[in-house]
Amino acid sequence: MSRSDVTPDPAAEPATAGPSRARPPRSEPPRAKPSYATLVSAKFAAGTLRVFLVVAALFWLLPTLGLLLSSFVSPTDLNSGGWWQVLTAPSRLTADNYERLLANDTITGSLLNTFAIAVPATLLVVGLGSLAGYAFAWLEFPGRDWLFLLVVGLLVVPVQVALIPVSELFGSIGLFETTAGVVLFHTAFGLPFAVFLLCNFFAEIPRELLEAARLDGAGELRLFAQVVLPLGGPAIASLAIFEFLWVWNDMLVALVFADSASPPVTVALQQQVRQFGNNIDVLAPGAFLSMAVPLVVFFAFQRQFVSGVTAGAIK
Repeated sequence: MSRSDVTPDPAAEPATAGPSRARPPRSEPPRAKPSYATLVSAKFAAGTLRVFLVVAALFWLLPTLGLLLSSFVSPTDLNSGGWWQVLTAPSRLTADNYERLLANDTITGSLLNTFAIAVPATLLVVGLGSLAGYAFAWLEFPGRDWLFLLVVGLLVVPVQVALIPVSELFGSIGLFETTAGVVLFHTAFGLPFAVFLLCNFFAEIPRELLEAARLDGAGELRLFAQVVLPLGGPAIASLAIFEFLWVWNDMLVALVFADSASPPVTVALQQQVRQFGNNIDVLAPGAFLSMAVPLVVFFAFQRQFVSGVTAGAIK
C-alpha cells in the first residue's frame, strides 16, 4: 500500500493548525433598530423632563432672586411697585441698603455671633461623633450594642421636649443666655445623628486594612487618625455641612438660650421685624446675607457632600 492511499485522521492532527482550519467567529443576530416613532417619543420625553426641571428650578430660585433684588432696591421703590420693577428699570438698583446694613451694629454683630455658635458646635459634633462612631464600629467593650441602641433612640427625641429641663439646668450652672450654652445644646442634639451616620460608614471599612495597620504597630489613636479619618473624609464632610446648616438656620434654640444682648442673626432679624415693621432696607440685605453664607458653604464643599451621600451606594 502506497503512502498516498492512507487517509489522514483529522483527530490526529495537531491543534495548532493553520488559520484555514480555525472556526469562524459566531455571528450575533443583528439588533433591530428602534423605529422613528420610538426615537421621537424618547426625545420628546427627555425634552419634557428637562423643561419641567428648568421650570421647577426657576420656581425654587424665585424667592431667592426676589430677596436679592429687594436688597438692592430703595424702600421707596419697594413700597411703590415691588422688586420686579427693576427687571425693566435696572437703574433703580442701589447699594445703599448694604451701607445701612454695615452701619447697623445689631445685624453685623449677630452675624459674628452666629459664626461663634455654628463653628464650635460643628467642630464638636464632628470630632466627638467621629471618635464615638469609630468606637462603636470597631472596638469591643461591655454594653456596646445596648449603648448604640440608646444613641439611636435619642434621634427621635424632639428638641422642644428638652427646652424647659435644659433651661433649668443651664440656669443652675450659669450657662443660660450664654454662647457656650447654645453651643452645648446644639452639640448634644447633633451627636446622636453624627454617631449613627459615622458608625455605619466606618463599619464598611475592610477589616483586613485595619488588621494590617495593627500588624505594622499602629495603635488605636494612630489607626483612627491615619487610616479611618482619611477614608471617612466624604462622610465627615457631609456631616459637617449638615450640622453647620442646622445650627446657622436655627432660631428656636437661639431664641431660648442665646443672650438677648448679643443674639445670632436669625433672632436679630426677628427683633428687627418686631421693632421696625417697615425696616426693609435692613431686613432684605440682612436676610440675604444670612441665606448666602450657607449657600457658599454648601457649594464650596459640594464635591465632598456628593461623595459622602453616594459612598454608601458605591460600597
